[in-house]
Amino acid sequence: MIKASPSRFSRIALRNAAVVLAIATLPAFAQNAVGQQQTAESPTEAEIRQFCTGIADAARDQRYLLQKQELEKLQADVDSRIAILEERRAEYEDWLGRRNEFMKQAEGQLVEIYKKMAPDAAAPQLEQTNVILAAAIIMKLPPRQSSLILTEMSADKAAQVASIMSSAGDPTTSKDPS
Repeated sequence: MIKASPSRFSRIALRNAAVVLAIATLPAFAQNAVGQQQTAESPTEAEIRQFCTGIADAARDQRYLLQKQELEKLQADVDSRIAILEERRAEYEDWLGRRNEFMKQAEGQLVEIYKKMAPDAAAPQLEQTNVILAAAIIMKLPPRQSSLILTEMSADKAAQVASIMSSAGDPTTSKDPS
């Protein structure tokens, strides 16, 4: 065993005491250092605020520009869709006009055909057609012939046709006869 001399012992004790003292006073130094850091950061925070305030208008302008570009793109898309819809509407109106003209001609000729048919031959054919079309044709026939055709039709179909014909003359009903 090595014997420690009293001077060496006092040096070790003194060094240990210094370490303990340093550890004990460390929190106080740390708070001072943090306080110094905060004062050092305060100007930095002020600079950051000044910088952010300085670029706020430019950032807002950039955001508005991006929104404006997006809106312009959406407007162009809407305009192109409207143009397509206008084209289709024009095509539909043209088709509808041609169809209505054909229906007028066909209706006139169809009424003439049924006018010349015997009621017992016309009734089964009208039973097989659309109820609204059958009602329209029967309404345009002379009343005597219409009554004979309705007599030859089945009771259910004749009732539907008569219902549509009666509602067509009533101004308080809607245009949809069904």
